[in-house]
Amino acid sequence: MPRPRSAEFALLLACCRWPLSAAACGDIKARSAEIDWPRLSRLAARHRVEGMVWKALTAASVEVPAPARAELSAAAARIAHQNLALAAESIQLLRRLEQVGLSPLFVKGISLGKLVYGDIGRKAGWDIDLLVAPSDLHQAAAVLGTRGYTLTIPSNANPEDLTRWHQREKESVWRSADGGTWVELHTALTNNALLLPSVGTTSPRRSVEVSPGMFLPTLGRDELFAYLCVHGASSAWFRLKWIADLAGLIGDQPVEEIDRLYQRAGELGAGRAAAQALLLAAALFDLEISAELGRELRSDPMNRLLVAIALRKLAGRTGERELDRVILGTALIHVAQLGLLPGWRYKQSELRRLLVSPLSRAAAKVSATIARQRSGRPQA
Repeated sequence: MPRPRSAEFALLLACCRWPLSAAACGDIKARSAEIDWPRLSRLAARHRVEGMVWKALTAASVEVPAPARAELSAAAARIAHQNLALAAESIQLLRRLEQVGLSPLFVKGISLGKLVYGDIGRKAGWDIDLLVAPSDLHQAAAVLGTRGYTLTIPSNANPEDLTRWHQREKESVWRSADGGTWVELHTALTNNALLLPSVGTTSPRRSVEVSPGMFLPTLGRDELFAYLCVHGASSAWFRLKWIADLAGLIGDQPVEEIDRLYQRAGELGAGRAAAQALLLAAALFDLEISAELGRELRSDPMNRLLVAIALRKLAGRTGERELDRVILGTALIHVAQLGLLPGWRYKQSELRRLLVSPLSRAAAKVSATIARQRSGRPQA
């Protein structure tokens, strides 16, 4: 697999390896000798890994120039503070939802950060991903309303509109009264029902202690791995934090367990997403996979194409720029989405979804709003 050649991206990779061993710290310190620090800061922000980078540089005793030190340390502090607030709000939402008889799941975000890194302060996140059964949509929406949230996508929707929206989209987006917290209310984990068709609120689950005595329910081990693969693949892994999380989650597992996770992901409907994820983690973070599995995965031309697209979106010519600010920056992502399952049935359904779905356009506006909030710029 080709490796990115940028010294700054290589340092970014070194900082995102987990666990952070003494050898890893030595590697980070060595790579920090001749770095364009402003570019590293921009890359860390683009990939949402400022917290991980700052903690790694600190652990490696790297002397960071003052401007980059100020940017990275401030971003890391913001991430840690925000995650504490997200954890507290997640616990409150869980209590309210359980009081009305619902059994939600929290995916990605705080619970994943704790599972991978052992604490909730390292992994960046801006929202709460809340999964409920489709039949529980309106009860969950009512709970969000009592917590002061406003439905943002779709906007101005009545209950019937919200039902119709969730029949074709996996999530609606809600914003807190103070504008500081966003909730993505999911009734499905994918927009295409052919991906992960059996993974949902009735799947095996586990509880994650995100704060002393405070637990959040999330997907079981196999289901979480399959979901993370599909989530990353659906966006061609264009943010480094996604593949770093996945590599950190399974990086300490023996090759036999990784083989099993791959096979199980296929059974759950992850398709080629799991193959792409494992090959990408091997290329970027030296994830060890068995020789037999490696040959199997690399023998599929589509798997190789998906990895090439992901590497280009991660570390290609777009560099530190957001993809929506680059001409045709997201075009290859749509190409990759078509390859996640073999067969024309999936491709036809995916093409139909891409042509009619309004969510991507609406989500772009929300992303722009959040980006302005992160940078302190007022809305245009």
